[in-house]
Amino acid sequence: MIEETFKKVLTENNINFNEEVLVKLNEYCKLLQEYNQKFNLTAIVATEDIYLKHFLDSIMLTKYFAIDEYLDIVDVGTGAGFPGIVLKLFNPNLKLFLIESNGKKCQFLKVVCDKLDLKNVEIINARVEDFARNKLDSFSLVISRAVADLSILAELCLPLLKVKGIFIAMKGKSSDEIKSSEKIIKKLKGEIKNTIEYQLPVLNHERSLVIIEKRDKTPNGYPRSYDKIIKNHWKKSKTKISL
Repeated sequence: MIEETFKKVLTENNINFNEEVLVKLNEYCKLLQEYNQKFNLTAIVATEDIYLKHFLDSIMLTKYFAIDEYLDIVDVGTGAGFPGIVLKLFNPNLKLFLIESNGKKCQFLKVVCDKLDLKNVEIINARVEDFARNKLDSFSLVISRAVADLSILAELCLPLLKVKGIFIAMKGKSSDEIKSSEKIIKKLKGEIKNTIEYQLPVLNHERSLVIIEKRDKTPNGYPRSYDKIIKNHWKKSKTKISL
């Protein structure tokens, strides 16, 4: 029943899909449930919740932003593969980089890519700030979902982007975070181009996409160590998406 609801929502939101995508999503869901018992991947384990809170939440991005116009996508803090794996299933031609510091989650991502026969996916088991120091100003599009406060994400993600590249932070309500992160976004040569607010279908949860463009190369000394980032930018409001 949930698969029929999922298909209906995709159609209503003009998100293209085919039967192969649905078959692979079903297998992905089963893998998530199976490996969650070993690796503690997510607190969301019921099939309906996986489809609505993970799959649908990930793919709704494409209703508001044309990711297929970009050659490469970096998913920062992907966890069990959200939104990156879902975006890849709907857009097989994407070159996808999944950054995840948890080794067990990276093991799971390798299983998923193998079982679902996903090509052009690179899984990076590293802290994003460490990876970014070797890949400054390199990528077209960076996405992060439900990872950290925007003031922290900005310093982690903007250094990865080439000039004119785009960073999308997938958030819940984001107005407070935007205000508190303006200074570091400017310092990292970013500019907020748009904030798109919407409700997640069926569940009606508040969502927003904060879209930031990189205007110039990363300044020297960034990104800093995570300890320094936390010390300077961690705010009292530790806002994440409520899943």
